[in-house]
Amino acid sequence: MVERLLAEQAINAAGAIRIEVADIDPDNHLPACERLAAFMPRGRRAWGRTSVGVRCGAPVPWTIYVSARVRVLGDYLVLARPLRPGQLVAPEDLVRRHGDLADDGAGALIDATQAIGHPARVAVAAGRPLTRDMLRVPPVVKRGDPVRVVSEGGGFRVANQGRALNDAGEGQVVRVRLPSGKVLSGTARPDGAVSIGR
Repeated sequence: MVERLLAEQAINAAGAIRIEVADIDPDNHLPACERLAAFMPRGRRAWGRTSVGVRCGAPVPWTIYVSARVRVLGDYLVLARPLRPGQLVAPEDLVRRHGDLADDGAGALIDATQAIGHPARVAVAAGRPLTRDMLRVPPVVKRGDPVRVVSEGGGFRVANQGRALNDAGEGQVVRVRLPSGKVLSGTARPDGAVSIGR
């Protein structure tokens, strides 16, 4: 059940998914359950090291958390040579590496068109995975803009409106203040919306 939930949650990941679920202690003394349900705890996602909740609905309610690891195997971009601040990324600056996008290549760009022609924000050493935060990318969201906030999960989609608190390019983190005053962090999408969650 845990593996199935993680596979559903990670379905749109850019790579081959490998899921490892830790064993549950056989001496756990939990009563037998007729109605089990798996769920993602708040703030967790199906990526890297994570945990999944398993809840019993009957006859005796109980909840446990199961450790798991979601590996997403694919190609990501690594710098072939160092970049100076302001230097434009050229095709010869990039090489592809195959690995776990949730671990070694966490946050790394996977498409060269996302990097080529953009200037480096900071100096970056050769051999480092190239992330969007290392580059100056044109903002798709600007501070003060009204933005649509979208949260998606297993079988649900919720949309809300808010106001951006910072500039952000596609794939970068943007903070949004909702009408209630609550501040959320999400990822800027190419259409100017902000994704919360996965």
